[in-house]
Amino acid sequence: MRQRVLLALLDPQARQRLMNIRLVKPDLAMAVENHLISAASSGRLSRPLTDEELKQLLMRIQQPKKEFKFDRR
Repeated sequence: MRQRVLLALLDPQARQRLMNIRLVKPDLAMAVENHLISAASSGRLSRPLTDEELKQLLMRIQQPKKEFKFDRR
């Protein structure tokens, strides 16, 4: 059932990107799927997301990488 819902919420390129992400980072893919399903159930999604929109969603959901700088003296 979950896959059928995602089939309706994503265009083919975005669906392929999400499948690729699921192979590498399953927890991130699950977070994106949960976000999409909750947005669709609350009526915030009225059309399938494009690949570019999915990229933007991934950037918002993904935790920013922490950068460490060492000062050598």
